Amino acid sequence: MNIFSLFKIGKERYPALTGIRAIGAAAVFFGHLPFSTGFSFTVNVIVLFFVLSGFLIVYMYYRSPAMPSLNLVNYFINRFARIYPVYFLLVSIAIWYNHDYHAVLLIKNYTLTHALFHNTKAILIQPSWSLTVEECFYLLAPVIMFLIKRYNYFVSFVFGILLLLLALLIAVAPFSLLHTPGFVMTTTFFGYFFAFYTGAWLALLILEREKNGNVKRKGMIYTITGTIGTMLAMAALACIYHTAGPLNITQLVLVNNFILPVPVTMLYFGLISENTLLSKFLSCKLLGLLGRTSYSFYLLHSMLIDYLAIPFFLKYFDGHYNLFVITTFIMAQLLAFLLFILYEEPLNVFIRKKIKPLLN
Repeated sequence: MNIFSLFKIGKERYPALTGIRAIGAAAVFFGHLPFSTGFSFTVNVIVLFFVLSGFLIVYMYYRSPAMPSLNLVNYFINRFARIYPVYFLLVSIAIWYNHDYHAVLLIKNYTLTHALFHNTKAILIQPSWSLTVEECFYLLAPVIMFLIKRYNYFVSFVFGILLLLLALLIAVAPFSLLHTPGFVMTTTFFGYFFAFYTGAWLALLILEREKNGNVKRKGMIYTITGTIGTMLAMAALACIYHTAGPLNITQLVLVNNFILPVPVTMLYFGLISENTLLSKFLSCKLLGLLGRTSYSFYLLHSMLIDYLAIPFFLKYFDGHYNLFVITTFIMAQLLAFLLFILYEEPLNVFIRKKIKPLLN
């Protein structure tokens, strides 16, 4: 049995979306360790993950018996099994490496509340700020789905708006929690709520089309339109990041949080419903494997860059910086693969099969 069969790579309902995770994780890596090209280019792809999370959670659980019965134990154990074991291991290594054992620091990082407070030094694994965003969504998703079931999507969306307004109200109070309105809009679930809701809307659409047996459609208009729209929005973001002078937060939030999710959602709909070369490419088994290991890669890569690659390995690539970048990328992928097959997936399966029945 090969590695693809062992982990059922390519057997996902919509494998192209797994490939998106691999591409997104690679983009994050090269954002943190870019090639030497004579100019800098910054692209924020985190919205791709947030839209995808909104889609996957609602797609998997909206029709689950756990939601109307309010028996949410399985839901939260599944989320815990998928997210926390890898994070716990890596953040423990980061704490040991930094020799910082302050109680508040430990509590914030181990509870994944660290990115609710405006203190970059408190985030020991830099990309993990987005896990706080994801965890807030996981906690609120049952309420969001309940409101959709009980009323409709619009009522649930208004709930998201009210959460944002409440967060902004807290942000202007003299607390370190949420800190400032700019922080809320750029670093928290409340600022990114629209991205999750667009993913949720797509999930409801796909569930309805599956029910009616008409998921697939002819043509490629959504794939093309979504791809072009995503590229244009990201180009606009790059211009905002590289404009001389202070960063314009208003423009950044408008494009990143409220414009970009729309073409991304269109692209995902195209990848799900249209038979295109892009969907076939993203569905290939190699990208499927990299997509499955992308969570370990996402958390691990910044530690590899900061703790090993730059301090120790860079000096051996004298005059060959781009080769150093490629080598570090390959090392990160290999380490993420080992972490996935030896720790992440076995522990995930163990918690779901052994621990979850004990708590039900």
